[in-house]
Amino acid sequence: MRVVLDANIYISALISDKGNPAAIINSWLSGQFDILISQPIIDELLRVTSYERIQNKYRKVKEARLEFAELIAKQGVWIEPVKKLSVVTRDESDNIYVECAVEGVAQYIVSGDEHLLALSEFQGIIVLSPASFVTLLKTNQL
Repeated sequence: MRVVLDANIYISALISDKGNPAAIINSWLSGQFDILISQPIIDELLRVTSYERIQNKYRKVKEARLEFAELIAKQGVWIEPVKKLSVVTRDESDNIYVECAVEGVAQYIVSGDEHLLALSEFQGIIVLSPASFVTLLKTNQL
């Protein structure tokens, strides 16, 4: 199964080893699914985790962000989207996830972002919240 994770999932998992985002990362690391990544997704992860307010509030982010991004880059499936999409019109920056998912033929996009979640489905790709995705993982309904 191929899944695109929003940067907010990675960041939440980096901040805390508890909760749904951490469970998603642990499931990925145990081989339950493949994550699809692109350079814009890695760039977004590094950009947000470089914010001083984030690093000051969450020391773990400052200490582990580069190592975590390297892990994702090494173990993720790299996708180079060629087609620019304008599907998420309320926040165009979220289109990087849809582009990666379409190009990489993902089954799911997992995000905590309301603009992506409002999409619900696009070209057969289902957009789920972290909680909904964890429920599917636990019940083997994927």
